[in-house]
Amino acid sequence: MYVHIKEEGKSVITLFTILVGMFMAFTIGANDVANGMATAVGAKAITPKQAAFLASFLEFLGAVMFGATVTKTIANGIVSIEHITNPNHIIYGALSALLAAATWVLIATVFAMPVSTTHSIIGGMIGFGLVSGGVRVVYWSNLGKIVLSWIISPVVGGLLSFVVFKVIVLTILHRPSPLKAAKKVAPVLIGFTFFLISFLFSLKTLKKPYNVSLLAGLVFFVVAFVLSYLLLRRVINNKSNEYDAVEDIFRHVQVMTSAYVCFSHGANDVANAVGPVALILMIRQAGTANLGAIEIPKYILFIGGLGIALRVLLYGYKVMETIGYNITELNNTRGFSVDFGTATTVLLSSIFGFPISTTHTVVGAVTGVGLARGIEVINIGILRDILISWFITIPFSAGASAILYLILTRLF
Repeated sequence: MYVHIKEEGKSVITLFTILVGMFMAFTIGANDVANGMATAVGAKAITPKQAAFLASFLEFLGAVMFGATVTKTIANGIVSIEHITNPNHIIYGALSALLAAATWVLIATVFAMPVSTTHSIIGGMIGFGLVSGGVRVVYWSNLGKIVLSWIISPVVGGLLSFVVFKVIVLTILHRPSPLKAAKKVAPVLIGFTFFLISFLFSLKTLKKPYNVSLLAGLVFFVVAFVLSYLLLRRVINNKSNEYDAVEDIFRHVQVMTSAYVCFSHGANDVANAVGPVALILMIRQAGTANLGAIEIPKYILFIGGLGIALRVLLYGYKVMETIGYNITELNNTRGFSVDFGTATTVLLSSIFGFPISTTHTVVGAVTGVGLARGIEVINIGILRDILISWFITIPFSAGASAILYLILTRLF
């Protein structure tokens, strides 16, 4: 089945598709920047302006370098496009999904609610799929795996942050001399962070074999451990107590882990903006819905990453307050634990092609750190509001996408 659209019409569709993808990327940048920098800002490790500039750069970098795997899942892993006989309808459907998802994320951002852009775009894809082809066009088994990852991600993020914070408490904060203990333990945590980043970078981006990537990770671990150990030996306590000195050490470390979160977030969530865009552009270029495997051009990832980065700079502060300040009180050791748990979960999910919710992961991680101190320090009311917004996300996006799809197919 071929797409019967004149060349001028194809150019208009291409331009409109890119603009809608940029709109979605803008809303991701406005809402999901909280995932990367909220804890660092909440713990006063970095200023909001510094957070916006650093996040925009790293979100873009992660999107371009790692974003293709998850983008393929969003583009061709939710709706069975071969069962939709008219390729034009696939184009209208993907546009409807993008517009519906972007609208919901924008509404949530106005109310400072950290919702899942992943939920939003998948809900949008399901909405148009059900209206256009019925229940048979949705890959329910794939959707089940994705839904399972949404449940697992906050649990894993929460457990990792809980464990890391407990390790810090037991090995540093509860020691007779916390500063002396920090000089020994912090290099290990820093080294492991560099190990994970370099290992995954080598394995996924450079396409090196597993053993080579593992060796690269070990080399970076050793280098980071030695350098941080030597630097921390020179730290002198000029604070009123050793706990403040320890927090000061982790303030610098947290900037690094927040950068780690932003990089992994860009890798995972660029798919929400450019997955449907890739699908539309490839149908337009091929003139058929029988695409087979979808390859994601770098320029599409570039566009998505640029959109996220720009919106981070322009409107990235609003949702940051909810996660950074309102769920539980954060300091630098807690913020480091949240960042480490979040980034590890999200980056691993990106490597394996699971479009998990970064928002769910970071909220789970913040809650995990709070639980490590006791449930009484968690703002249950804020968590309740966040959960309600999560439950609304998919029905709203699916319903809005279905309506938009019906309108587009009637108009064109």
